[in-house]
Amino acid sequence: MTDESKGMWLGLAGVAIFSLTLPFTRMAVAELNPVFVAFGRAVVAALCSILLLWKIKAARPTGAQWKSLAITALGVVVGFPVFSSVAMRYVPAAHGAIVLGILPLATAMFGALRFGERPSPGFWIAAVVGSGIVVVFAVNQSGGRLQLADLALLAAVLAAATGYAEGGRLSQTMGGQQVIAWALLLSLPLVLPITVWLGWRYGISASPKAWLGFAYVSLFSMFIGFFFWYKGLALGGIARVGQMQLLQPFLTLLGAALILGEALEGRNMLFALAVLIVVGFGRNMAVRRQPA
Repeated sequence: MTDESKGMWLGLAGVAIFSLTLPFTRMAVAELNPVFVAFGRAVVAALCSILLLWKIKAARPTGAQWKSLAITALGVVVGFPVFSSVAMRYVPAAHGAIVLGILPLATAMFGALRFGERPSPGFWIAAVVGSGIVVVFAVNQSGGRLQLADLALLAAVLAAATGYAEGGRLSQTMGGQQVIAWALLLSLPLVLPITVWLGWRYGISASPKAWLGFAYVSLFSMFIGFFFWYKGLALGGIARVGQMQLLQPFLTLLGAALILGEALEGRNMLFALAVLIVVGFGRNMAVRRQPA
């Protein structure tokens, strides 16, 4: 199996884990403060990171690596969790899943601008068409217009795309586990005091169901999922493996139906089929990469 093929499979595993983030986030923020959920999940994952870094005897990052880790942390440890948690207070997970469907295009664009990846015209056509499909679906689902919560979701897209591309590139030299672990550790001095204050201010009384949602986004969405995702991006390239995210909205739709009981309509499957075709087309398009 080639590195690109391994990267695609690892990327798919990461996407499968991330696809349940919105349903479990919505479950948590139904009873807990959304910003507490966003920062609290980073605290839990950061504590796990300390144990991981100690166990593998990880070397300290270099100066240049610290800079990339800071960008990664701002994107995936702070930005995406905050914006997505706030949005999940006001829109269903199914709606959020489709709006986030433009994330693959944003990730590819950031990879191209930041790291010199040069996707072919055919690749860009596939990315634009696939993203266009999910945007049309989002507008159709919300009655012909986007909601205010969509602004938070769009901000979450930009934050995640930045963190995914930066962390994926850094994984080529550090390894996916170390990238997310150091990014979480770097964020701990910020997120810990805010989490404690929010817990004191708004309380942490919630049902086991809400805490189950919090546990998932803390351990899987914020920690374990990145092991697969960043390794996949490192092996297969940011632009190409990033296209696996086109499947995420539809996996999230299924998860929202199973976990939250949200409606799963037949036309959703038609959109899913269309996206699968586009992903297959984009998978075969050339992407020129520069060495790390």
